Amino acid sequence: MPTRRLLLLLALACSGGAAAIDTAPGNATSSPLGCSELSRVCTAFLAFRAAGNASVLQSMFDASPADLTSDPAASPGYAFVRKNCSCLASRTYLANTTYTVPFAVPLNATAAQVAAAAYAGLAVPPPGGALQRPPRPGAVVALHLICGCSSGPWNYLLSYVGADGDTVESLSSRFGASMDAIEAANGMPGPDPITTGKVYYIPLNSVPGQPYAAMSSAPVPAPAPTQNTLPGMVVDVFDREKPIVFTYEEILASTDLFSDANLLGHGTYGSVYYGVLRDQEVAIKRMTSTNTKEFIVEMKVLCKVHHASLVELIGYAASKDELFLVYEYSQKGSLKNHLHDPQSKGYTPLSWIYRVQIALDAARGLEYIHEHTKDHYVHRDIKSSNILLDGSFRAKISDFGLAKLGVRSNDAEASVTKVVGTFGYLAPEYLRDGLATAKCDVYAFGVVLFELISGKEAITKADTVGASSNSERRSLASVMLTALRNCHDPACVGSLKDCIDPNLMDLYPHDCIYQMAMLAKQCADEDPVLRPDMKQAVITLSQILLSSIEWEATLGGNSQVFSGLVAGR
Repeated sequence: MPTRRLLLLLALACSGGAAAIDTAPGNATSSPLGCSELSRVCTAFLAFRAAGNASVLQSMFDASPADLTSDPAASPGYAFVRKNCSCLASRTYLANTTYTVPFAVPLNATAAQVAAAAYAGLAVPPPGGALQRPPRPGAVVALHLICGCSSGPWNYLLSYVGADGDTVESLSSRFGASMDAIEAANGMPGPDPITTGKVYYIPLNSVPGQPYAAMSSAPVPAPAPTQNTLPGMVVDVFDREKPIVFTYEEILASTDLFSDANLLGHGTYGSVYYGVLRDQEVAIKRMTSTNTKEFIVEMKVLCKVHHASLVELIGYAASKDELFLVYEYSQKGSLKNHLHDPQSKGYTPLSWIYRVQIALDAARGLEYIHEHTKDHYVHRDIKSSNILLDGSFRAKISDFGLAKLGVRSNDAEASVTKVVGTFGYLAPEYLRDGLATAKCDVYAFGVVLFELISGKEAITKADTVGASSNSERRSLASVMLTALRNCHDPACVGSLKDCIDPNLMDLYPHDCIYQMAMLAKQCADEDPVLRPDMKQAVITLSQILLSSIEWEATLGGNSQVFSGLVAGR
């Protein structure tokens, strides 16, 4: 099987035996496009042969849903990914991404080979030999994507990996580019044969494809609502995508009659249980019928928004007195449990790399609901207990029961409501005026960043974070902002040691933890106008993650860091 066909096996595998892989050096015939104008940035596209699952593509290419289009008419189907392409110091055009190594990996393969197979020849390792070692399952590795900026009369270049049977003529017909243009863009003296596995640049004048739709089989149809479902609610709550309707009997059986052994935790409006429904692991939120409003709000939001960094709603059920929401199951639980005294809960402390990746995932989820959905939403309850971790420690935002539709008011999207949420995460203007804006979520996100840095809770004793010796309970934001008041460069990190989680065991790059602290400080600014938006936060955290991965590579494979978890405590 050609290595480019292993995408889904490598990207989705979490258990079972590893697939075989060609361990010969891959992508030997492809090299990035040269450039001379350093720091030039353009919009480029990559054609990726895929079969559905937009969440996987978003994660692999560090892309938002708006960056994905598709060509469903092609067989096999292609997804097109929009990326910012830059002329780097190597004087080649490349884009950055990160890749989480799956838990089932081929034997005797290096990290570079696993990544090359997953990206079908579109990715190359960065300079250095960090990826020439066998991969560690769950590790996050930095990669370069092969892209190009047009120097001719075209708006975009599309990176395309040659496949069996391709010719210049067939590519011209498929993408609407002239044969002369394709030959000119690739420096081909004539209609040379297309080499399988080599990257070619297709000149385009418009965005390729159509809005992305998963190219996969239809889900199992939902059964008709029974007498235990919500009468009259299904039709008017949802727009296009309808969740599965489960019976009350299925819910009871899957949770072993809501046994204590299946209890995962308690939320604001109900308890959450583990279950297995129709052969799928799920988390089931159990709510009383008095919480119908929150039930409907969460259904409305999660039926309209879909992103790799948002928990996915699978379905729902109801009985006479209770309501149930069924979500995808997050195997590692909440971020809160991994930060606050994790050993007492049976968890190993998170490494620095994992903390940055989790922060970036959560930032992407917030950016999506703030900016990339048809209706913009304010979550209103961002906190570490509402950030869940999957089996690869990738973060997903959950609990949309308090989410509010942003109503445009002057230049801001705001909604005036009664104050709800969790103390320690509430923005000052929200507490004062009840004005819910996206900047309120940004403030709460800043508190989560402080938690990732310090390991402390949002409301904490001042003396536990290096402040005065009194035991007054204060917000973590106020304690950290006080400590950072005179911190203006990475050199001050040493003096902030009391504010940094001791579970990190000093295994972190000082410049990166300083940058995250400064971002948290900006997010938690008392003036909402001075807070960044989540798009800016995503950009900053992406840079921090790449710098952190480069730092990790210099350690030569220290097992405490490369495992993603800090061992030895």
